[in-house]
Amino acid sequence: DVAYLRSVLPSTTDDAFFDYLATLDASEVTVTAIPEGSVVFPRVPFLQVKGPLLVVQLLETTLLCLVNYASLVATNAARFRLLAGPDMKLMEMGLRRAQGPDGALSASKYSYIGGFDCTSNILAGKLYGIPVRGTIAHSFVMSFRCLEEVQPRDLLPRAGGDPVDLAGLAVSWLQRVCDLLQTPPSKANQGELAAFVSYAVTFPCDFQGLLDTYCVRRSGLPNFCAVALALHQLGYQAIGVRLDSGDLAQQSKEIREVFRACGAHFQVPWFGTIPIAVSNDISEQSLEEFRREGSEIDMIGIGTNLVTCPLQPSLGCVYKLVEVNGSPCLKLTEDEEKMTIPGMKAIYRLYDAAGHPFMDLMALEEEPSPSAGQELGIHVLGQLGETTKVIPSTVEPLHRTYFRDGQVCEPLPSLPEVRTHAQVSLSLLSPAHRRLHEPQPYPVYV
Repeated sequence: DVAYLRSVLPSTTDDAFFDYLATLDASEVTVTAIPEGSVVFPRVPFLQVKGPLLVVQLLETTLLCLVNYASLVATNAARFRLLAGPDMKLMEMGLRRAQGPDGALSASKYSYIGGFDCTSNILAGKLYGIPVRGTIAHSFVMSFRCLEEVQPRDLLPRAGGDPVDLAGLAVSWLQRVCDLLQTPPSKANQGELAAFVSYAVTFPCDFQGLLDTYCVRRSGLPNFCAVALALHQLGYQAIGVRLDSGDLAQQSKEIREVFRACGAHFQVPWFGTIPIAVSNDISEQSLEEFRREGSEIDMIGIGTNLVTCPLQPSLGCVYKLVEVNGSPCLKLTEDEEKMTIPGMKAIYRLYDAAGHPFMDLMALEEEPSPSAGQELGIHVLGQLGETTKVIPSTVEPLHRTYFRDGQVCEPLPSLPEVRTHAQVSLSLLSPAHRRLHEPQPYPVYV
């Protein structure tokens, strides 16, 4: 590294500088931060770094790279979770649209923290332990032409016994399903039926169908029901379907009606509750439409609008010098938002009697800590002439020291623990602060 720097820095650079670089020691750095997964508000420093000036300057770009995209994706995922509600299953499936493989892995990891349940990115599952899920592809369905291509076709009943020709059994069920749905069996694509049968023979306990390769109503739906009912006859239970085009909310309601009709007509009670998953460029607006129109959707796969964050493509975290050798530093600028707040700070979150945080308080490190039940004289950030009195019911210091003397000094939580903390942090916010449209601004005081 030093040799490379010699090659790109001016030739007049003193050799002593390169000797100095070889002596840099991270053990001289101390890092305090708000715990990962916490809700953080503008102007509040969520990470503070102390150490030799050159060392902490060198850390700037790396730290911003590590936290900006991660925080952005986690925030974007949290918005989707708030819109979807706590019971909807959310699957991250943005690998193909992410900004390169590193961006894709970060997106999988931090969308999980933000509230997604699983990912289609198998490498992220391997590296981070995130639950993985997926469905069959259109290309798999389209690769079949007829039932003769299905090999093998025999399936052992779950309770034991002789193998059964699943393809033949599915054909007989297709006729019965089409009679119920009043649709001609000839309209059901034979290649699609073959693909479903082949998948079901291979994964009889995990059978699912992609319904819209050809026509949902005339082909995908009757073909799926036929194979699912054939599996049921052999003791197995299908686990779901996916839609990837069209009016997803309306189609989900029509599909649920068919499932219930089949369940009642063929006396298969669980059939009416088969999970319905949807995908296809899902956005925040899509989720709002699903809620407004009503739907029978159980799982949503989101890719492009999650990992590329089109509503806000970047997060503007900054890294600013606030103190040198005990002297506070202040950056003055005509843009008030870009003015720094001098001095090393302690951050506190104040809670009301209902357990909701109602403000964050910034104080200098040497100032006395606020206490629950104690009256505080505070100032709105940027309006130092006005004093407000508050009495918090609970006070939570937010900063913890994570790195000191070259060692991690605070136990680092697992990814599931960070995810849980993120969801708890969001749930504690009052609804007025949590709503996505015209939220009540969360105040920061000093």
